[in-house]
Amino acid sequence: EDLGVRHRLWVYSGRRGVHCWVCDDAVRRWSPALRAAAVEYLTLVKGGAETVKKVNISEPIHPFISSCPRGYPSQSSFMPVLDLEQGGLWGRVGLAVPVIGLDRPSQHREPLQGEFPRKRDSVQRWELLKGRMERTRVRAGKSAPCYADWEIMLQFCFPRLDINVSKGLGHLLKSPFSVHPKTGRISVPLDLQRLDQFDPFAVPTISSLCHELDTAGDDGEQEDGAETEPKRRARDYKKTSLAPYVRIFEQFVEEMERARRGERLRRSDLQGDF
Repeated sequence: EDLGVRHRLWVYSGRRGVHCWVCDDAVRRWSPALRAAAVEYLTLVKGGAETVKKVNISEPIHPFISSCPRGYPSQSSFMPVLDLEQGGLWGRVGLAVPVIGLDRPSQHREPLQGEFPRKRDSVQRWELLKGRMERTRVRAGKSAPCYADWEIMLQFCFPRLDINVSKGLGHLLKSPFSVHPKTGRISVPLDLQRLDQFDPFAVPTISSLCHELDTAGDDGEQEDGAETEPKRRARDYKKTSLAPYVRIFEQFVEEMERARRGERLRRSDLQGDF
């Protein structure tokens, strides 16, 4: 939205990623340098495995960061990431990760390790950590706002962007509805209006679709034995679990077609005025 992009199709990769297909005519003509600049603008999490603290927020806040509401990620959505009982960050890495928000983390690790077990749940531990971050900043004589809690949440919840795929015009891309080679899941378009209902583990797989098509084919033969095989097969996908995702794709294409027709009419009107 910040870059004026309108036609975006979000597609689940079939494993753990998401692809954003940008189909605006102007964007499709961008050079690799422009594409790299756009990705850089959208990148909040920077650094590889050797970088401990990957998000740094300072004044003045970058406009893209400031456009993210301070409540994102929300504490309620971040708690499951931390939750010890669910094998989250507390359980896997202890304090190695949370102390990235503290100045001189080595001085705070041992005291926090002693206090954490006395806290009932992740919410109380998180409040303890936020309070410690605020106090250490005040002692250091820093009057600027403290963004340490936000930096930590963004580091573990904000998506990592693949710069090479985004800027390289010759890079291989996975098309929507292709099959992920490791999981067998179909790369399906996402409905952003119902994103909270999306379950990546319930996405159709190539095996489940073959079974559904075979079942649909048996039913079709009983209903109309005179129909040709190619025509029946082309229609049978509507009886499978892939049908809702195809409809999302069709709606996206229809919206692009409407926008293109509107643009042609606008240009025609402008030409007629002269």
